[in-house]
Amino acid sequence: MVSTGDSAGEITGTSMASTTIDHLHPLYLHPSDSPGSLNIGIMLTGTDNYTLWSKAMQLALLGKNKVGFIDGTVKRDQFSGSLAQLWDRCNAIIVSWILCNVSKDLHSGVLFCSDTHLIWGDLRERFNKINSSRVFQLHKEIFTLVQGVSSISVYYSRLKDLWDEYDSIMPPPACNCPKSKEFFEHLQYQRMLQFLMGLNDGYA
Repeated sequence: MVSTGDSAGEITGTSMASTTIDHLHPLYLHPSDSPGSLNIGIMLTGTDNYTLWSKAMQLALLGKNKVGFIDGTVKRDQFSGSLAQLWDRCNAIIVSWILCNVSKDLHSGVLFCSDTHLIWGDLRERFNKINSSRVFQLHKEIFTLVQGVSSISVYYSRLKDLWDEYDSIMPPPACNCPKSKEFFEHLQYQRMLQFLMGLNDGYA
């Protein structure tokens, strides 16, 4: 953490010459932000779970105000002097966070690249592939999932997890045009039917 007497440089064209390092600044580090302190609960193993891993990692970094390091909007050449050194420290800590959330087989690819933005881009290039077998598996699980001995809430949560993962791989149209709205309403109706068909007979 830098004292409030240190001023920042420019970030994405916005002057921050008079702004001090506080908890809203991307270079701010909380005392708990130590190497290896971030655990998202998902270990990246490859294309099979990259989508879920990247979403969870981005969410965790957003909470730490560090997304700019992986998307390239917070770059080292935007800072000088002690702030450049602080950027190096933040970057090293984020590298350690990524390292702790990928499988050991991927460690060398992370360690031998010093910039978090380049690491993130490399992982995306290697693993962000639409896996046809995973799409088929999700489609099959969605249409064969039934309540069984689970409670309704557990059954619905599992079904929604499958829908969310499917949408992350094969996203539906997101525009505001009438056709997109019609498609979304039809999709929601289909999913309501899927949920109802999977309920136990006692809820008929």
